[in-house]
Amino acid sequence: MHRDNKNSNRSRWQKIKNNLPYITLICCLPSLFSSPVAAVDFHGYLRSGIGGTQGGGDQACFRAQGAGAKYRLGNECETYAEIQLGQELFKEGEKRFYVDSMIAYVSNQENDWEELTGDNGAKSSLRQMYVIGENVLDSFPGANIWAGKRYYQRHDVHINDYYYWDVSGPGAGIENIDVGFGKLSLAWLRNTENDYQAKGGSSGTNVANDTFDIRLSDLAVNENGKLELGLDYGRANLNTEQDDKDFDDNKGYLFTVQHTQSNWFGGYNKLALQYATDGMIGTGHNQSRDTSDGKMFRIVNQGVIELTENLEGMYVGIYEKKDLDNNQGQTWMSAGIRPVYKWNDVMSTALEVGYDRVKPQASGAETVDLTKVTLAQQWSAGRSFWARPVIRAFATYARWDGDDYNAASESIETGEDSGLTFGVQVEAWW
Repeated sequence: MHRDNKNSNRSRWQKIKNNLPYITLICCLPSLFSSPVAAVDFHGYLRSGIGGTQGGGDQACFRAQGAGAKYRLGNECETYAEIQLGQELFKEGEKRFYVDSMIAYVSNQENDWEELTGDNGAKSSLRQMYVIGENVLDSFPGANIWAGKRYYQRHDVHINDYYYWDVSGPGAGIENIDVGFGKLSLAWLRNTENDYQAKGGSSGTNVANDTFDIRLSDLAVNENGKLELGLDYGRANLNTEQDDKDFDDNKGYLFTVQHTQSNWFGGYNKLALQYATDGMIGTGHNQSRDTSDGKMFRIVNQGVIELTENLEGMYVGIYEKKDLDNNQGQTWMSAGIRPVYKWNDVMSTALEVGYDRVKPQASGAETVDLTKVTLAQQWSAGRSFWARPVIRAFATYARWDGDDYNAASESIETGEDSGLTFGVQVEAWW
């Protein structure tokens, strides 16, 4: 009996630990609502739905092996949500302090009840928890200081959910310093590796990887055109024991030049050029576990245009080449479009075509390519390409070479070179 009680208590404690992010946020709610300064701001994002695959089984999702992203429309097989709560805590003139928080949840959308500790891919995460002080530095009017864990000035491509410049994590910084011809931002951020493996075979945990981010933005270079320059330096911040065990202090740089053209055929165009070395080969997080030196060059061009009053769409082109000393690099090329035709203020039809091609650096390795086409009938809260929420009924067809692709389902049998899925999805942000 005593043993059963111990096991029961252990089980309850395990459930408490697994749900700690939710408990933390709930505990914070009274303090957020108790302040008389302002009401709580409630923001968030969600996507969820149901789908199937031709021939039976769950919905499959298609992604070329080694590609940095996949085209999203009719090709997302999970439930994902972000719940964001924030509040103004202090305001005096132009000076202001604001607290922000976010919890995220993801699951394979297989069941009504999906345990966070189960084998169904269900997970939760504390994504943001920080405070920002606006105009609190008299020497830098208009600038903000911040500390905590946050999404930091991220840049992405919406139609394939690719974050090509993202140094988010715990950190601190000062942003939007007016230097006359632009805005300067400085930040120190960290992402720690828990399963680091050293070159000599030694293993360890909690290797702190620091990224120092410098950005100069809002540079007017042409009519309706702005330039942004970025330098990210990353290094492993090794302690004495890790240094003695010959853990590899993998350093690296990421240089970014980005031009945004507004009023571009009723929308915008954004062109980013990036060059990275060694540990910073990626999107902004220093990766010490990748002990291979090398270099990377990336071009991302994207935009949204309005061709007619009823026809609007997004496009993207990506070229990324990773040349690594261990011969494990690759060249990834991607191109996609998503035109949307609006029948009225709430109903539209979307067509998304995406192509990915991955060529490994190693001699003789097979080149992988995948083409995905989705047709979706949509009902949304407005006519804009960005109008949300939107409910979609979709059909997706994908074709690839050989077996080298990723599918989030066993519905596609080994040896097949194509697949057809269908379903209904909701996407919302607020």
